[in-house]
Amino acid sequence: MGVAGPGHRRVRAPYDVGMSAGRHPAGAHEARSARVAPAARIAPVARVAPGAQERGDRLEAAASVLALLADRTRLALMERLGRGEADVTTLTEACGAARPSVSQHLAKLRLAGLVTTRKDGRRVVYALGHGHVRRLVDEALNAADHQLGSLPPHD
Repeated sequence: MGVAGPGHRRVRAPYDVGMSAGRHPAGAHEARSARVAPAARIAPVARVAPGAQERGDRLEAAASVLALLADRTRLALMERLGRGEADVTTLTEACGAARPSVSQHLAKLRLAGLVTTRKDGRRVVYALGHGHVRRLVDEALNAADHQLGSLPPHD
C-alpha cells in the first residue's frame, strides 16, 4: 500500500474483502465465528478520541515511509537522488544493483510519492519528491556513521 497524502484515506470497495477472499468458500468466516465461544470474540472497537485518528494516520504514513527506506537498495537510490536528478542508468551504477531491480524499487518509491519523474527525450529522469525525505535519509546515514565510527551522540 502506498503512502497517502494528508487528508487521503484508503476506502475499501464492497468487493475488496482482503487477501483471503479467493481462498475460502463464501460464508466460511461467518461459520467459524459462530463456533467460537462468546468470551473469545473480540470486543467492539471503542470510539476514538478527537484527533487520535489523525495522529494514527500520521503515524501510519510515517511508518510506511520508514518501511520503504528500510531496504538497502532503496536507501542507496534515495541517497543518490539527494545529490540531484538522475536517470536509471546513473542510479544503477550508483547503487550497484541490477537494472530490473532498480526499476522495480524506483516504481515503489514513485507510487509512494517519494520520488518524481520527468521525461527528457527518451530518458526518464528521477528526483526526490521533497526535501523532507532527503533530510531523513541524510540523518539516517549520519546515525549510521556514528554507530560504525563509535562517535559520541549529539544534537
